[in-house]
Amino acid sequence: MDNNNIVISKNDLLENANRLHDEKYRLVQICATRVGENVLLDYSFGRDYEFVNLKCEIGQNDEIMSISRVFPPAFLYENEMHDLYGIKILHMTTDYEGSFYRTAVKNPFFPLKEG
Repeated sequence: MDNNNIVISKNDLLENANRLHDEKYRLVQICATRVGENVLLDYSFGRDYEFVNLKCEIGQNDEIMSISRVFPPAFLYENEMHDLYGIKILHMTTDYEGSFYRTAVKNPFFPLKEG
């Protein structure tokens, strides 16, 4: 495993975000990508010339903790992931409750299955 790409479980996200914050990393970006029936979340952090990615794959009905209390700008990415992918993110500091983006289709990048 590459030291700059760390695969974690959804339950370890907040602990790892806190550790990186304590080590003086800053949040660079959060990206969601659909992978079959799951979503790959990629949290990127930087410090000086070092870049670290936390990677976590979740299912469509999984919930994940917000890191916005640790990295305040994360609420923007988290609201985007909620609106575009339907990802359930718990305890966001600012939650637009599905109205961050106006889209013709709810969760256009990962529409919820019927039935």
